[in-house]
Amino acid sequence: MTYIVEIVPAAQRQIKKLTPPIQAQIIQKLEELRLDPRSPDVKKMMGEDNTYRVRMGAYRIVYEIYDGLLLVIVVQIGHRREVYRKK
Repeated sequence: MTYIVEIVPAAQRQIKKLTPPIQAQIIQKLEELRLDPRSPDVKKMMGEDNTYRVRMGAYRIVYEIYDGLLLVIVVQIGHRREVYRKK
């Protein structure tokens, strides 16, 4: 089964701020999430029901999985020092 990956507008803006090599890595990882959103390198976020994160060096992709809809919603992408801060 393949999932549909949707990126919220805020996460799209975060991707655009990154350097082209990092953008390419993130796009590749998003393609991998489409095929397997719960791969071994994915961790569930504490205190959240459907929220997961995947590491890419110093960057993180935070997303939600909805199995009933086969949907992955990317909610945040950024450097690890900023991605976990509550706003």
